[in-house]
Amino acid sequence: MKASFLPKFARLATLVAGATLGLVAVDATAQTAAKPLKPVTIALGTQVVNVTYPWLTLPIALGYWKDDGYDVKIVTTAGSLQGIQQMVAGGVDFAQVNSTGLIQANVDNEVAVRGLMGTGVIDWGVGVPQDSGIKSVTDLKGKKIGIFSLGTGGMPLLKGYLRANGINPDTDVQIIATGAGAPALEALKSDRVQALMFWGSALTGFQNAGTKMRVLFDPSWRALPDFTFATMQKTIDTDPAMVEAISRGAAKATLFAQTNPECARKIHWKYFPSTKPTGADEATLAKWDLALLQTQLETMSAAQTMNGGKLIGAMSPAAYGRMQEQMVKDGLIKRTVAPDSMLYLKPGFVEAINNFDHKAVIDAAKACKGV
Repeated sequence: MKASFLPKFARLATLVAGATLGLVAVDATAQTAAKPLKPVTIALGTQVVNVTYPWLTLPIALGYWKDDGYDVKIVTTAGSLQGIQQMVAGGVDFAQVNSTGLIQANVDNEVAVRGLMGTGVIDWGVGVPQDSGIKSVTDLKGKKIGIFSLGTGGMPLLKGYLRANGINPDTDVQIIATGAGAPALEALKSDRVQALMFWGSALTGFQNAGTKMRVLFDPSWRALPDFTFATMQKTIDTDPAMVEAISRGAAKATLFAQTNPECARKIHWKYFPSTKPTGADEATLAKWDLALLQTQLETMSAAQTMNGGKLIGAMSPAAYGRMQEQMVKDGLIKRTVAPDSMLYLKPGFVEAINNFDHKAVIDAAKACKGV
């Protein structure tokens, strides 16, 4: 049985393939190299590519991918589902997806999406105003819950969380797509929704804006994989060197951001000025963005620990197996597949993407020159 929010990919791929990618592109590189750079596109399920995606934005700003011969741009989509659809249709080469989307694509739709790098644990939660009468998940019955989009990977998490606590997500609550950022927060303030289901850095952003929140979540989520950098098996088969190079650039950028988060924030503001927040003085804005980045780095660090603690981007089949079993328990999928079949676990791959001069990256981050 297909999950109701996840349409069949065969039909959607056809629809997307015939459509123009009307998406916002982020591209900080110029075509200045003597040798033509190979274009690569990464789908990211968000409206604004802010400071919280350093493994995808820093390689562009620091020239990591350009040095390896690739002209990479990021396009925004409405969520993991849309990113996977774009990969199926051939419109993008990679996508940053939630683990739920990765698993459902493989289990329910038999789409050969493969995880390349584990980049986060589940840090989602349901945020409610601190002075709200909603004290526990059972108090959500009869309420309206806002979420970024109905195609985001948080949707199955929310539905499973509600079901596990005796709430029918299809009849006992109303789930409304609010978008992210200010529109979502305004929906909460105006009581159009009474709660917001969002990822960790988004919830931090709401609190940065002055809305004190109580965050409800299933404690088991923090030991489960979520954000996963992914591509199609066809892409791996066609151009394994590109897959390795793009993943290595993401690993280098991860180390850079972990070493000096403040420098990563400064670089992001310099190279992607249109994504810089507004509405306060410079020092406050910097404080807010650093808080967002720190929240993201915490979930990235948790993922690295969960997956062995040594190599950046490593993925544990056991962890994805736990996620799959949780989805079965929540009624989101009816069957399971071998967890390692969803992941690119070729011997030596994760070692290869970590095969760079770590000291040079750390020294550059500490020095933070040229910002």
